[in-house]
Amino acid sequence: MGSYRICVCFTRKFKITEAEPPADVKEAFKKYSEGGSHMTAEQLRRFLMEVQGDAGATIADSERIVEQVLHKRHHIAKFTRHSFTLDDFHHYLFSVDFNPPIGSQVHHDMSAPLSHYFIYTGHNSYLTGNQLSSDCSDVPIIKALKRGVRVIELDLWPNPTKDDVHVLHGRTLTTPVELIKCLKSIKEHAFSASPYPVIITLEDHLTCELQAKVAQMVDQTFGEMLYRPESEYLKVFPSPKDLMKRVIISTKPPKEYLEAKSFEGSNSQKAKDSDEDEWGKEPSDLTADQESEDKSDSEKSDHSQDDEAIDDCHINSRPAEPPAYKQLIAIHAGKPKGGLKEALKVESDKVRRLSLSEQALEKAAESHAIDVVRFTQRNFLRVYPKGTRFNSSNYKPLIGWMHGAQLVAFNMQGYGKSLWLMHGMFRSNGGCGYVKKPEFFMSMVPHNQVFDPKAKSSVKKTLKVKVYMGDGWHLDFKQTHFDLYSPPDFYTRVGIAGVPADEIMKKTKKQEDNWTPVWGEEFTFPLTVPELALLRIEVHEYDMSEKDDFAGQNCLPVSELREGIRAVPLFDRKGEKFNSVRLLMRFELSETSYI
Repeated sequence: MGSYRICVCFTRKFKITEAEPPADVKEAFKKYSEGGSHMTAEQLRRFLMEVQGDAGATIADSERIVEQVLHKRHHIAKFTRHSFTLDDFHHYLFSVDFNPPIGSQVHHDMSAPLSHYFIYTGHNSYLTGNQLSSDCSDVPIIKALKRGVRVIELDLWPNPTKDDVHVLHGRTLTTPVELIKCLKSIKEHAFSASPYPVIITLEDHLTCELQAKVAQMVDQTFGEMLYRPESEYLKVFPSPKDLMKRVIISTKPPKEYLEAKSFEGSNSQKAKDSDEDEWGKEPSDLTADQESEDKSDSEKSDHSQDDEAIDDCHINSRPAEPPAYKQLIAIHAGKPKGGLKEALKVESDKVRRLSLSEQALEKAAESHAIDVVRFTQRNFLRVYPKGTRFNSSNYKPLIGWMHGAQLVAFNMQGYGKSLWLMHGMFRSNGGCGYVKKPEFFMSMVPHNQVFDPKAKSSVKKTLKVKVYMGDGWHLDFKQTHFDLYSPPDFYTRVGIAGVPADEIMKKTKKQEDNWTPVWGEEFTFPLTVPELALLRIEVHEYDMSEKDDFAGQNCLPVSELREGIRAVPLFDRKGEKFNSVRLLMRFELSETSYI
């Protein structure tokens, strides 16, 4: 008699069950409702003050919260009750709209000089994709401005007939966009996300005639919006408050640019030997001890196209200066002749901008860290991605911020963990694009010493983070997105990005087969420089056979965290907020006590 096997396949259902409130939420409700089944507005106010750290909460605030939550949950126009049930209370706490992890108001002092702020800075702001072959457009400029970016970079080149100005990445296959289109889009969208000033950095590869044309375009486009300095060099930068709704131009003055080109002509072999961007040689105005340094891309140019520009601008072997163009420049860029020490020299009668590649900053940080910090107390330091980042990736921004660099320039059209950190930093201060640097960067301690990024510090604060639960994936993702046959197995990674001593990542256990995972795990992070610390949050779906699936991320400045139980929205890889996905977390930041 023959035998046969029976194959039985089990299909797990995608049933979504609503997770009940965590134990801490139940306990808080029980305590503040005084054991009752409803929490009144007055009882909610006590909870806001004592648990959520909102010392200024009024009865009117809590009444408004109750009314708004009940209206949203139950769609009732006329209320028969004015109190929360446990489910209402949980819904309120788990709502990003009602209970976000950070505030949305500008609260830093905005009256200090511009050099006292970290500023949201874009790199090659006109590129739609990679650095070599993507289209140039005003669309990524508009998108950056809407996100709150305050520094827009434009590379200026002559068009093929040399009678107009194009914006493109020189010596690449990127298709150009007209400068005037970019300028008009900047004017239209400059202050859609923030009223604070927009800085336009111009990387100039133009003839004198086209520089004059640029001056006319800029003047006519921006009119009274344009900030015109009263003298050629500013002795100190104005404040963001003084420059609200103004546009500022930063570039290298024409004379210096041309002299640099002439100097490079006699040092062409040195330029070829140096480590430069493949698509453009950079004029070298540095002495031999700087040959190993990366050149500033604010000085980047294309020999073949610019040689003609130099000849056009020389009269009797002396560089001409288009006065209208020169008068536009409020923030002067460029490196002085000499070594790095000379480049970082602080002058008492003028302020300026210095640009360094990410590698050049790393080298400067090794031997001149304190000089870099002292330079940034009055002057701008701009850091930009190395030339080999063809795919528009980014570097780690913390090295720039640790040394006081205001303009940490990023490819905003890219994505990745470095960009998540950039987004996180500039969620600070109401997302206005200006974040006041910590006071220790600006203070001069005894004997003219400044903050030393290399110095080891003791723990100043301790951050406790509790990850309660997550929800919303079933609304934002297809049921089969993470796993064809079963619900997802989510886990959360939490950690700190900051100075090296503070950096760490930890993770929860995975919750199997659950669209609304409940973890209830707490983590403790000791912080030596809490002012620069960013809380990293990532959710992944465990996959036994392949790489774990990405399920959301957020990055929050520790200094901005609102204590208590908060709803934390999650974002996709490109930094766009999911509609529904969020975590319920608790934050507690305490001073470290010394015995």
